[in-house]
Amino acid sequence: MGSDTRARLLEAAAQLFREQGYAATGLKQITAEAGAPWGSLYHFFPGGKEQLGVETVGHSGARYQRLFDLVYERAEVGADEAVRDMFRLSAEALETSGWADGCPIATVALEAASTSEPLRHACADVFAGWRAATARRFASEGIEPAEDLAVYVFAAFEGALILSRTGHDAGPLRVTADIVARTIRDRRPRSETASGV
Repeated sequence: MGSDTRARLLEAAAQLFREQGYAATGLKQITAEAGAPWGSLYHFFPGGKEQLGVETVGHSGARYQRLFDLVYERAEVGADEAVRDMFRLSAEALETSGWADGCPIATVALEAASTSEPLRHACADVFAGWRAATARRFASEGIEPAEDLAVYVFAAFEGALILSRTGHDAGPLRVTADIVARTIRDRRPRSETASGV
């Protein structure tokens, strides 16, 4: 029961942070959204909102990493198509949510990077993990420089997501998806590119 309440609090915080930001989200709103007793929040997160924020960032980061991994595993052609799919799925989620469903990490990072070192570190760790996992995928397909390209992918992704969300237009995500995928495809070993793999 306790672990279920804790998970509900993390999920509620993740959704609210993603939709309205860290600063605009109150603890009472989180407990109400989670259907949890008020006292349970400080039971599970004695450090208050900052601790909840740090753990929510880690929780959201791990969940999105699993989603990225699933997209890569389902890609039939390779990393370039997986990256394109990642951008397109994000565009669809953004449209479906009425432009509210942004990146769960960037929203917190933009607000807290200069005001909370624990939150900044939590966000930096998630981004570093995403980049490292993507770089490993690229390297396994002979796509180099893998680490630099992973930085490029997430810089492009986060920028396109912000443009799409603020403009209420999925165009930036879709346009960027094609350009990024083409860039990755062009970095494949020549024998694979020539054979269409």
